[in-house]
Amino acid sequence: MEKGVFGTLSKNRNIDFFVLKNKAGAEAKLISFGATLASLKMPDKNGKLADIVLGYDDLAGYIGGKCYFGCTVGRFANRIADAKFQLDGREYNLATNDGRHHIHGGIKGFNKAPWQPSVFERDDCCGVIFKYLSPDGEEGYPGNLEVTVTYTLTNDNELKIGYQAATDKKTILNLTNNSYFNLAGHNNGSILSHKIKINADEITAVDNSYIPTGIIKSVKDTEFDLTSSKPIGENIAKLGIGYDFNYILNKSTPMELSLAAKVVEPQSGRTMEIFTTEPAIQFYTGNFLNGVKGKTGAVYKKHGAFCLEAQHYPDSPNQPNFPSVVLQPGEIYRQLTIHKFSVL
Repeated sequence: MEKGVFGTLSKNRNIDFFVLKNKAGAEAKLISFGATLASLKMPDKNGKLADIVLGYDDLAGYIGGKCYFGCTVGRFANRIADAKFQLDGREYNLATNDGRHHIHGGIKGFNKAPWQPSVFERDDCCGVIFKYLSPDGEEGYPGNLEVTVTYTLTNDNELKIGYQAATDKKTILNLTNNSYFNLAGHNNGSILSHKIKINADEITAVDNSYIPTGIIKSVKDTEFDLTSSKPIGENIAKLGIGYDFNYILNKSTPMELSLAAKVVEPQSGRTMEIFTTEPAIQFYTGNFLNGVKGKTGAVYKKHGAFCLEAQHYPDSPNQPNFPSVVLQPGEIYRQLTIHKFSVL
């Protein structure tokens, strides 16, 4: 494992980087700003490594960036309508950062916070544990929230992301990782030829602002149907700018660790399977990438990457029919999401 200083915040606080390596040659670079996955190098069918996640070269990119590249998202991933919700009859007003709505935890969410890191190394894996205390009232959310995110790289080319959290006041919580993937390489252009399959028969229907209407919609015989493997670009023109939808995963039991999605890049042979305990996954096709300057001189353009963000449903606090995202004092929030990589 390599480690060092990635950059320095004001008040002379260092942001550290960590490079995890496994026996198969894969590498994952993590930084303590936003508990972020900054680089992920995986072999193709010929054994050649390529970095398959979007990111920036330096800390300034992550501080100023608005794309959430690789970061931990919280306290609430995705959107909350009108930036407010109620708990026990009290209304909580959140930061507005998506028009009049709230997205990905607000203006200074977990992605803009310095986390406290520690490392571990075992025979079959290595990793970094990031911890953060989100104070009561941060971005409008109630409760002092202690959060732990653990990244583990195994010798089987699995990247595991585990989450735990506890609060001292009733609150809401919905965490995810916002990595942008291009399995051909982060600077390799369009992902429309990637083939995707999502294990979901339904989505949460949304309005023009991507706020859920409360209706659960079947994907059968629609352009949203990804239950069988198909190129991402096959139906994307029917969706306006692209995919940005929450797929309700097929589960036999709640919190079951099950296969959520599989993506194949035919040329390199790289394959990614995502397993998660979460009830849903947001599929996003980089619709708002508009020439963002990334690492190693890359320029990220529309549909140059995709995200598969394991999470609860958007706007759950305002949708009584959606699974609860309430966390009570004395309870422990837990989530596990695994990205498993292989080649054809």
